[in-house]
Amino acid sequence: MDIIRRERHGVSFYACAHPAWAGTVHGFSTRLGGVSPAPWESLNLGANRGDDPNRVRENFSRFCAALGADVTALVKNHQVHSDRVRPVTAADIQSDPAAPGVFEADGLITDVPGVSLTVFSGDCIPILFYDPQARVIAAVHAGWRGTAAGIAARAAEAMVRDYGCAPEHILAAIGPGIGPCCFETHADVPEGLRAGLGADAEPFIRPLPGGGKFTVDLKRANARWLERSGLTPDHIALCTACTACRLDTFWSHRVQGNARGSMAAMIQLI
Repeated sequence: MDIIRRERHGVSFYACAHPAWAGTVHGFSTRLGGVSPAPWESLNLGANRGDDPNRVRENFSRFCAALGADVTALVKNHQVHSDRVRPVTAADIQSDPAAPGVFEADGLITDVPGVSLTVFSGDCIPILFYDPQARVIAAVHAGWRGTAAGIAARAAEAMVRDYGCAPEHILAAIGPGIGPCCFETHADVPEGLRAGLGADAEPFIRPLPGGGKFTVDLKRANARWLERSGLTPDHIALCTACTACRLDTFWSHRVQGNARGSMAAMIQLI
């Protein structure tokens, strides 16, 4: 399965091209196609970045129109770099697209058609899930702490345990995020990955010359968590685009700090 770049109504986004995803509308936003000025130029979807709420509303309207999602049915999380996955329903829909998320969780899950699950990123790894048999979706924000704690696996496990999904039916799309080309860390990140994945973490950690620093592949580490949860490898799509490499297309917290906008990943059951 491939994740490809698309453009509709002047808005660029990434989505999984495989027809198995046809029961959803979904996508990973870029920074392109919105109305916000610098430093949020232009499709800023972050409600707490300092941007004008009216511009955030317009940006959400444009992004949702490009995907075909319902801008009046957003459910957002308040991300805390955890492994917490929260079930949501239509009762959790937020009335204002420009309002920040209220649920302290880094994953959202539902089987309710029409609810637009929305998570945010600016280098962290966004992951979308879909079981076309059980008709269940999830969205996850995986920073390095969430990756180390296995939030991707927690979402897959919740789909199986609480919604009756079969692991071999679950599809996952790992979206744009910082790549190993740019994610240089001290020992705390490799140690966290090893604590969670054990020996399975080693292929995703590369020591740098001089000692004390490493590069880490968070996307493939999340894919390994999903394989350990029973997902079929060819049901896991992985976007190779690095947010830190491509500042023309994305924002990067690692490069730009807080003077930036936020991307979003969104999925909705049709």
